[in-house]
Amino acid sequence: MQFATITRTLGLLIMIFSLTMIPPSIVALIYKDGGGSAFFATFVLALISGFFIFLSKRQAKNELKIRDGFLIVSLFWTVLSLIGAIPFLLIGEYSLSFADAVFESFSGITTTGATVIVNIDELPHSVLFYRQQLQWLGGMGIIILAVAILPMLGIGGMQLYRAEIPGPMKDSKLTPRIAGTAKSLWYIYVGLTIACAFSYWLAGMSAFDAIGHSFSTVATGGFSTHNDSIGFFQNDTIEMICILFMFLGGINFSLHFFAVRKLSMTPYLKDTEFRVYTLILLTVGLIGAIILLIDYNYSSFYEAFLHTLFHTVSFATSSGFATAEYYAWPLAVSVLLIFVSFPGGSAGSTSGGMKVIRIVLLFKQGFREIKRLIHPNGVFIIKLGKESVNDKVVNSVWGFFATYIMFFVILMFILLSQGLDQVTAFSAVAASMNNLGPGLGEVAQNYSSLNDLTKYVLSFAMLLGRLEIFTLLVLFTPYFWRK
Repeated sequence: MQFATITRTLGLLIMIFSLTMIPPSIVALIYKDGGGSAFFATFVLALISGFFIFLSKRQAKNELKIRDGFLIVSLFWTVLSLIGAIPFLLIGEYSLSFADAVFESFSGITTTGATVIVNIDELPHSVLFYRQQLQWLGGMGIIILAVAILPMLGIGGMQLYRAEIPGPMKDSKLTPRIAGTAKSLWYIYVGLTIACAFSYWLAGMSAFDAIGHSFSTVATGGFSTHNDSIGFFQNDTIEMICILFMFLGGINFSLHFFAVRKLSMTPYLKDTEFRVYTLILLTVGLIGAIILLIDYNYSSFYEAFLHTLFHTVSFATSSGFATAEYYAWPLAVSVLLIFVSFPGGSAGSTSGGMKVIRIVLLFKQGFREIKRLIHPNGVFIIKLGKESVNDKVVNSVWGFFATYIMFFVILMFILLSQGLDQVTAFSAVAASMNNLGPGLGEVAQNYSSLNDLTKYVLSFAMLLGRLEIFTLLVLFTPYFWRK
């Protein structure tokens, strides 16, 4: 373990994160809302802390190994979330308790979108902007940003990239150099954000709301500047724009890269995961619309389908935006929305969940086992399109799925032991581990009613889901620390 290099890199990343306190400080000056001092104080504290951590090991420049990458990513997301909680503790009359501040920060940076704040509309503009910005930074990952803009992280940057990027196949690069890959991903991310903000503004949002919601839409985070989320605007065009950019955020960004480079839709159409992802959204949206037409008060198929498709895309991509009181819909639809968050979006996207590609591989492996029962001596290869999938990848998917279920059950029992009912406990863990945000029962609107221990447990679940379990769990194994 290169502890000196890890310390140096961590200090450098903290200094980078301190710069994110400047934009909300500027917003506070523009709107004169009194929130600037909280963000400036956090900026100074983070910058000085990061500088001294970096300075203590400034000469350490050894190449990062795989284990080093796991430790840096896990440490940084934890430290980043704790530093991100500081402004919430310092915002005067709107200040939160420590547990609430940590929960809100973890929720923001992991793009979960769960909140403990009851009256969002009353928050200062600087705090509203900060919440949206947290999600935008967490969407692509600030570590990938660091790899993109700091050549000094080029050595060993692949280890950070592998630990950070979501999905079962982490070794693919879009460009020969990993820094080039990170830059390409961020160019696409920024481009989508600008397009989303401009579209929202043209559709009728204010410039502030358009920018803020573009941050959380492309990041599939779900934080909003209003209590009623996207439903606040009562605008079908805004809802359709939101559907489009949530959908795009849930697609593997490498497909965006190749589509832009070739100026063709072919990369999307040829991708198995994209086709399954699209099919899931349309199927669930259609089923939900039919149920609402039969058992709820929607009078037209258009209205029912628009609302169910919006919430289906929102939940499947782990965005968590809402346009209606989905928790008041027939239970079959509400539960279906929670379940569609388990596959989530595509690998290499900003979405949470287990990722569609893993579900595809699980089904293919299950079908292969059925064929082996019929032909015990047969050799069956799992393919995605025309490419065969290495059995190591398939085995890792099974391991991920088993570990996910095990931790889901453990965390759910912890919540049940805190007195929560089954629906609330199940949906809260699902919403946290899948980085979804809204749940059912007590957590349908916000998480303010939960006790501090439950909030800490769910914050851990958010981090577990954001780092896709193994990146975090590997630190708790004795094998990781052996020389």
